Amino acid sequence: MSQRQVLQVFEQYQRARTQFVQAVAELAARPQNVGLLQSAGVVSLLRPLLLDVVPTVQQSAALALGRLADCNNDLAEAVVKGDILPQLLCSLSEQNRFYKKAAAFVLRAVGKHSPQLAQAIVQCGALEMLVICLEDFDPGVKEAASWALTYIARHNSELSQAVVDAGAVPLLVLCIQEPEIALKRIAASTLSDISKHSPELAQTVVDAGAIAHLAQMILNPDAKLKRQVLSALSQIAKHSVDLAELVVEAEIFPVVLTCLKDSDEYVKKNGATLIREIAKHTPELSQLIVNAGGVAAVIDCIGSCRGTVRLPGIMTLGYVAAHSENLSMAVIVSKGIPPLCVCLIEEHEDHIKAAAAWALGLIGRHTPEHAHAVAAANVLPTLLAMYLNTNSSEDLQMKTKKALKNILQKCTHLPALESLLHDAPLNIMKYIVGQFSKVLPHDSKARRLFVTTGGLKKIQEIKAEPGSLLQEYINTINSCYPEEVVRYYSPGYPETLLERVENYHPVF
Repeated sequence: MSQRQVLQVFEQYQRARTQFVQAVAELAARPQNVGLLQSAGVVSLLRPLLLDVVPTVQQSAALALGRLADCNNDLAEAVVKGDILPQLLCSLSEQNRFYKKAAAFVLRAVGKHSPQLAQAIVQCGALEMLVICLEDFDPGVKEAASWALTYIARHNSELSQAVVDAGAVPLLVLCIQEPEIALKRIAASTLSDISKHSPELAQTVVDAGAIAHLAQMILNPDAKLKRQVLSALSQIAKHSVDLAELVVEAEIFPVVLTCLKDSDEYVKKNGATLIREIAKHTPELSQLIVNAGGVAAVIDCIGSCRGTVRLPGIMTLGYVAAHSENLSMAVIVSKGIPPLCVCLIEEHEDHIKAAAAWALGLIGRHTPEHAHAVAAANVLPTLLAMYLNTNSSEDLQMKTKKALKNILQKCTHLPALESLLHDAPLNIMKYIVGQFSKVLPHDSKARRLFVTTGGLKKIQEIKAEPGSLLQEYINTINSCYPEEVVRYYSPGYPETLLERVENYHPVF
């Protein structure tokens, strides 16, 4: 065989390998082909091609493996069990940018499925290689490495700590300062996933100087970047007062309030979430939000959107109102009650209704004035109906019951109390009757009205346990009226009168 023939054979072999990996990579891009490729044992066929002498073959093999692993857990496990990861990482630092991106894609595709698969990536030493890729000159390589790191870090605190220990955080902070928007997005997302697990991990991100750079990007015109920036700041702020104060000190107010008017719903939601995570900690932080016009902005946001986008705004109002009478009154003055009532009626998801009920309960729990503001919105019958509805979730029933208790214990607005008097079960009735027992002894006009509206008659129909608190309240109310009036409205009294008529013998 001549030298020319030998070269032709090798050229044919190289073309065949190239055609094979490229064809598999194209087929793997379509989910309907994955099952057939899997049954054909394509993973084991691709494995040796990762060490091929031809760079194009290596890159296409890695891309094909990444697409396969991305499709389902079984193929991702096959990549791990096939001992492919060590081969993938072999001399990665010396490879070109195309192979690095493809290798990072495989790690991302494997790591996304479960903590166990992500742990396998950590154990094979991939984090060190990914951190090296974060220092690469090519922004696409940095982006691919950051994608892989975020899929590893998001699972749990142990994996997130492994990413931190590998030295990724300072490099990720540098990445959010790069000019490429796509790189900024994924680096911010990775910092968010690292921060979310614990105060210690969030503090690591803070110590690397992330907050200042993230805060500067809140007004970036790119919506997807804003989403990730707001998420990262939220994940930092949620853990403690100190971390929340550090976020506030980066002068995010009033800038962040503009996000609540953004056309992108996820920007709205993440902006409201950031405000919520700050508001929940202390009265002082909530007061800062009020002073910046945050409560009014959140209320407008709730009114301008639907569904889960409303949820963080609803919770923000609840947290603010919970801290003190003055802050609760700030929510009332800013007209926060009507949109919360609308959420109770409009929304279909029980967890959103439950949040609205929770917030209303926290607004109304402070003083009679607060309770009156809530009761005057005619929301108490709605809360009661949701509590009594057997189709309501357990959480919604619990939240509406708690809200009713909070409001009723302070409510002296008798028309609102009377609206519940005929439908409330005994466990709610005791709060209603308790409030009547406090008001009626000192208000003659209210006592008269209580008779004419049928309230006194209803009280006599309640079957309270002797010696119970409810019975004591009933006794207190009855003591406000002449005995014959109480007797007149007691059950069975008309029959007693008729018997007396029948038994009466007139004297002529």
